[in-house]
Order: sequence, then C-alpha cells, then structure tokens
Amino acid sequence: MTSDPNTDTTLDTKAVDEELVEENRSVFAGHLRLVIAIVAGLYAVFHMAVLNGWSIREWTGVDIPSLPVFPMETWNFRIVHIAGALILGFLLYGARPFRQGQRRHPLDWLAWAAMLPAVFAWITALRFASDISGGVLWNGVDPGIRSAEIWQFGAPLLVATAIGILIGWLRPRDRGAIAPADLVLSVCAIAVATYLMTIYGTLMRNATGTPFAPIGISLAAVAGTALIMELTRRVAGLALVIIAGIFLIYVFVGDMLPGFLNAPNIEWARFFSQVYTDAGILGPTTAVSSTYIILFIIFAAFLQASHVGEYFVNFAFAAAGRARGGPAKVAIFASGLMGMINGTSAGNVVATGSLTIPLMKRVGYRPKTAGAVEAAASTGGQIMPPIMGAGAFIMAEITGIPYTDIAIAAIIPAVLYFVSVYFMVDFEAAKLGMRGMREDELPKLGEMARKAFLFLPILILIGALFMGYSVIRAGTLATAAAAVVSWLTPFRMGPRAIAKAFELAGTMSIQIIAVCACAGIIVGVISLTGVGARFSSVLLSIADANQLLALFFAMCIAILLGMGMPTTAAYAVAASVVAPGLVQLGIPALTAHFFVFYFAVVSAITPPVALASYAAAGISGANPMATSVTSFKVGIAAFIVPFMFFYHSAILMDGTWLQIVQAAVTAILGVFLLSSGVQGWWAGRAAGLVLRAILLTAALCMIAGSLLTDLIGAAIAAALFFWARMRPTAPEPAQ
Repeated sequence: MTSDPNTDTTLDTKAVDEELVEENRSVFAGHLRLVIAIVAGLYAVFHMAVLNGWSIREWTGVDIPSLPVFPMETWNFRIVHIAGALILGFLLYGARPFRQGQRRHPLDWLAWAAMLPAVFAWITALRFASDISGGVLWNGVDPGIRSAEIWQFGAPLLVATAIGILIGWLRPRDRGAIAPADLVLSVCAIAVATYLMTIYGTLMRNATGTPFAPIGISLAAVAGTALIMELTRRVAGLALVIIAGIFLIYVFVGDMLPGFLNAPNIEWARFFSQVYTDAGILGPTTAVSSTYIILFIIFAAFLQASHVGEYFVNFAFAAAGRARGGPAKVAIFASGLMGMINGTSAGNVVATGSLTIPLMKRVGYRPKTAGAVEAAASTGGQIMPPIMGAGAFIMAEITGIPYTDIAIAAIIPAVLYFVSVYFMVDFEAAKLGMRGMREDELPKLGEMARKAFLFLPILILIGALFMGYSVIRAGTLATAAAAVVSWLTPFRMGPRAIAKAFELAGTMSIQIIAVCACAGIIVGVISLTGVGARFSSVLLSIADANQLLALFFAMCIAILLGMGMPTTAAYAVAASVVAPGLVQLGIPALTAHFFVFYFAVVSAITPPVALASYAAAGISGANPMATSVTSFKVGIAAFIVPFMFFYHSAILMDGTWLQIVQAAVTAILGVFLLSSGVQGWWAGRAAGLVLRAILLTAALCMIAGSLLTDLIGAAIAAALFFWARMRPTAPEPAQ
C-alpha cells in the first residue's frame, strides 16, 4: 500500500475519488479534450447560475435582468437541460465498446451525408423562430405551416436521427475520437430543442394533445424520444430502454388488450405532441434532475475534487476498522455516507467497493460475501437522509409533501436498515473467527478527529435545510463550503480545481439525466393512457380479499419495475404505477410512497437482476448470481421494514414521542434478532435450525409494532438468552 497524503497513513483511499472510465466512454487528448472539458464545465455552471437566479428571485423578489439566463422559463430550462446532456452524452459515449484504430470507417461518408438534413432541420427551426418573432401566427391547421413542418423540419430530422443511431450501432469507434454519426445526433438534439423552445414560447403549448397542435411538435418529440432512449442505452444499458419501449408499444396496442390493460386508441401525433411536455419527458423526473439532482452532482464533484470523500472513507476505517471483520463495517459507514450523495447504487459500489471489497477478502470474507456486503451498503445509501440519492426530492415533487418531512420520516427506517446490515456482517465475522485490521494498517483516529472540519459541508447542508433554506440555496452553500474547507488541507481548491469540479459534474450528470428523461417517457405513457388508474383498481379488488396480499402484490410490481434500473428512474416509474393504488387503499401518501421507494431501491440487490450486486461481483471476482443472493440475505431488513410503515406509522415519525421511541427501540431489537436468526449466531455460538426459527419468530413479533407482540418477542428473546447462558458454550472467536 502507498501513503495517502491526506491522512498520512498507510491506507490508500485515492480510488474513492478517482473518476471511472466505462468501456464505451471516450478519453480525449489535446485540444479536443480541452473543448469537451469546457463544454461540460459550462453545462454545470449554467445550471448553477440558473438555479441560483431562481433562488435569488425567490429569496429577494428581485429579478436580475442584466444576465440573460435570469430568470429562465421553466420549460425552456428543462429542454436545454436534456439537450445539453444529449450533446455531451453522444460526444462522450460510444454506441458500442471502443476499438483502437477506428478513426475512419467506410460508413462515415453516410454519416457526413446525414449531417446535411440534420443541419437543415436546425436551420429550419431557427427560421420558424424568426417567422414567429416577426408576427407570423403559428397554428397546427394552416396547410402551408403544416407542410413546412413536415417536409422542411420533421422529415429531415427523423432521417438524420435514424441514420445517426443506425451507424452508431454498426460503426466501431476509437476511444480518442468523435465519430461523425455522434456529431449528427448532437445536431439533431440541438434542432429538437430549438424547435420546441420556439413553439412552446407561443400559445401552442396549450394546444398539445389537440388537433390544433402543430405536427412539428409530434415529429420533434419522436426524434427526441429516440435520442433519449439511445443515450440511455449507451450510459445505463438496455433494461430501462426495453421497459420504455414496451410502454410505448402499449400506447398503440392497448385498445386490443383485454381486461384492465385495455386502453383507448391514441393517435400517434396526439400522443407524441404530449409526451415531450410536463405530462411526460419534461415532467417530475426531469424537474428533479434539472434542479436537485444536478445540484447535488455538483456538490459531489466538489467533494471529490477537494478530496473530502477520501476523508469520509478514512474516517470510517479509523472508527470501525479494528472491529472484527473491520472492512465490512467500514463499507457500511462509508458506502452509506457516499451513497446518499452519489445517487446510484451500482456507481457507489464501484467507487467505494474498489477499496473495501479487496480488504474484506483479505481479512477472511468469501468473495461473494464481500461483494454482497458492499452492494447492500451502497444500496442503503439511497435511503439515507438527508439526500437519499435524490429520492427525497423526487418524492417531494410527486407528492407535494415538504422535503424536510420526508427526510425526518426516513431516519428510523434508515437506521433499521444499516443496523441490520451491521449485525449481519458482525455475526458472519464471528462465525468465521475473523479479526479486525491491525493498527498500523489504519488511519489514526486522533488525526481523523482533528480533521473533523471536513464534515462541515454535510453539516451545513443539513443545517441549512432544516433552517428553512431552499434546497437550491442549501446545496449551493454546501458546495461552496466544500471548496472553502479544502483550503485547510493539502488539496486547496483554486480556480483550476474548481473548473475541474464543474467539468466533472457535467460528465457525471449525463447518466442520471438520460435515465430521468427516459423514465419520463414511461411516466408520460402511464398518465396519458390511464393505465395507472386501472392498476389501482386491481389493487383495490385484491385488497377486498386481503390487504396484506395487496401490499405483497404492490411490492412485487415495484421490485419488478425497478430491476435493472437506476434508483431514481425505478422510483419514478413505480410511484406512477403502484403508489396511487396504495393511496386509494386508504394508506397515507407518505407511507405509500415510502413503501414503493424502498422496494424500488432494493431492486438493486434483488435476484435475478441486481445491478449493485453484479457490479460488486465484478470487483470481488465472485459469481454474480451467488453475490446477488447473498446481498439479498444481507439486506433482508429492507424487505420487511416497508411493511412496518403500514402497520406502525410511528416508524415514519408519525405519532407521539413515546410511540416513536417505543417503535424505534423494539424495531431495532427486532432486526437484531432477525440478523441473528438469518446468520445462525446467538449469544456467542452457532445456532441450529430450531433456535434460528425461534429467533425469527421473536424478530417478527418485535417488528410487528403492537405492545402485545413486542412483549411476546422480548419474552422469547430473554428466555433464549438465559437458556444460552446456562448452557456451556465454546469461547467466542477472537476479534
């Protein structure tokens, strides 16, 4: 191991703050590298400027007319937000893994030919803007306007988009160059944004979904939808794209399906004229990605550039590394802390797991267990307040419940999850007779304590939020604090480091923006076809027979919808399909959405499609399916806690202080017994099948929430403890 200059210890945690390069991600050099860096940095700065322009206007009531982006109209901002991600994404991510020596290809001539209709469509959109500003009355029924939109804008745009996507699939790309087809797609993204901003700036925004909507809106939306799905495929894989494709097909075949799936026949132009509005792509998912998510990505980039993230991991090692199975416990703390900011379970696994998984294997954990612990801990970061991987902000956007209420309600469930994972790894370490890490392998806790000021950005963020500051204002203050505290470390952030942080934020944001926009397509289908309401009626009919069965059915659907998808998209889709049905059952909106959110999150560790587990298996070298099964076991509490919301609302801080304390204490004891029963370890010795069954029974009694079941569970646990103490036991393995 090499020396870490931030902590002066033998532990190397630099991997936590290193930017990872995917197999289809470009690595540019020279002037091209500089140009892309400037574009990415300006993209992030643009968001920070607009968001704080809104924040200043909200705070003071004063506009800032001297800067053109202040104030920026909401729909235009979201359109630019998506277009910028599309442009950066196509320039940075290839349609397939790279090959060396592919700077030229026979298909490039066709791509350059497709550039002509792409540029023509863009110029036409600019001409439309000039005509409208000159007083031309734009509408969807004028034959001349309709013809111009079809043949001068829509047809060239769709041809260029189709050719660009197809050539991207067929043509291998060199890692250090930009393929002409990807330039074509970038120009198509600009043309779509230019047209929509032009037309939505007129009264035509109110005509979407009616015969008066200009046909160009539908054509631009078709191209924009294809671009979003292609970029999502490049940065997040096929899972979400396939689901979005199924929903799009459903729009046009729903009238032929039986039962609750039957939907009215929707003409393609009407549907697509609405899908690129706030009823779909520009709706709640993009609203959150363009504000809170991008803001916290910038915050995370500043933490990374200032090496504060490195400190978090070092602090976790200093605090927990000496305990038995120390690296596993470090993974719980470090991954939980980093994961709430990171926003993706799999991304957090790769970032922190590259350090913790090899160390877990070194102290004795089997590869599949090491990967599973990291996957479970990283997934738990998505339910850790106050940021919750941006989930809290999406929930606030969808439900209208204040963000602070959501963050407070998440405290006890998050504690239960991480306490359960902690006991799981502790009992596993006890069974295997593991030791902790040696003192000379760890950072010095005293040194870490002296640098506790590096926690200031997180503390400022939490404090500002609960003092009533807007999320934008609080996030901006925390970002500035990350730069300021770096001045007290060897990694002082100057102008160059700040520019690097903005560049990093711009590139980090591409995946989550594409995913949120693609999820918006699904949300649009659900809202425009009414399938969500029909699904709610199915839940109601099931609940008439058995309410618990209805909850179980809702759990399965939420997990199924979330499989293979990043957390943000998984929750957005599940919230549109499942949560309304739960609310109609009489479940409070906060409880219903937390129920759905938890299962959307844990889909990342649920076999057979467990993204976080598969990412961890790639690092640990274990079998991916075995790792996902083990991570399911380690995170088992997350599959039980949501049912506790339903039966005992005090878990979500809804009740008197006495009820809340009772619920928290008994639930913690319950997950302790659950972990003991699952792992087969009780009172310092291995537990047989009968004892494990009794422990699980006691756990369920404690988790149920009523006073009677709590007393029964406590009595069983006490009896088992005294019984174990009365029997001769083998000495517990040394730590």
